[in-house]
Amino acid sequence: MAKPQEPFFVGWGKVPKALKTFLALSTASFVISFAVAAFAISATQTDTGSGAFMGQANAVGIMKVDPYPVLHVIESDKFEKGDVVLLSGGGKRGVFNRAKNLDGEIVQLAGLRMERGDLDGLQLRGGMRGLSVAENPDPEFEIEVEPLGRWKLAGEICDGKCLTGAMRPGNGLAHKACANLCLIGDVPPIFVSSGPVEGHEFLLMAGADGKRLGDEILDFTATYVEIEGEIERRGGMLVFKIDTDTIRLAK
Repeated sequence: MAKPQEPFFVGWGKVPKALKTFLALSTASFVISFAVAAFAISATQTDTGSGAFMGQANAVGIMKVDPYPVLHVIESDKFEKGDVVLLSGGGKRGVFNRAKNLDGEIVQLAGLRMERGDLDGLQLRGGMRGLSVAENPDPEFEIEVEPLGRWKLAGEICDGKCLTGAMRPGNGLAHKACANLCLIGDVPPIFVSSGPVEGHEFLLMAGADGKRLGDEILDFTATYVEIEGEIERRGGMLVFKIDTDTIRLAK
């Protein structure tokens, strides 16, 4: 008596009955395994929130231009006292030229508010309506500066405007060219740390001298990197003063 042939499947033929159950179980197991793996990986990642425009905002506070223009809020209709707000202009431009003569001054601002997690941004309106010296400043407000030592961090270099909601996506490789155009336009660079640093995941970047960075970071935007440098707490924001020669692609 001839031995029964084992079921055999080829792409152009019908699936043998004996293999249908095996293929169904194998496919289901494969899909479930990938879903579980994807969930496990995503669960270990820090959720930095979705960036978005949040409508009009007005604020009064202390302008600081180094390393990049930010406002330390004294009073506002949308921000809390002590918040630090990244400032940008229309399009892919920063506001250094508008703000450079107002360093340390108490100013009033108006524009479009942006937000991602605990990172706040403001796209200034044009002219005096967007930025001017405050009429009745509060002289008692002080910005405390605290050195936090040297750190080695892993994460991603982004521009602070698109990251906070001006563009989707605001991070990742699909955003690299857009981010570089913003950084060339003097939009503040932000380091998105893979883990919290003193409760913060977003750090304003600066050179080792505390001043603005040059083009040396453009090759490393939107990729996972490791960087070393000194960190300072300036009011409600951390500033990461990096040594640019330590930037490496993270393993």
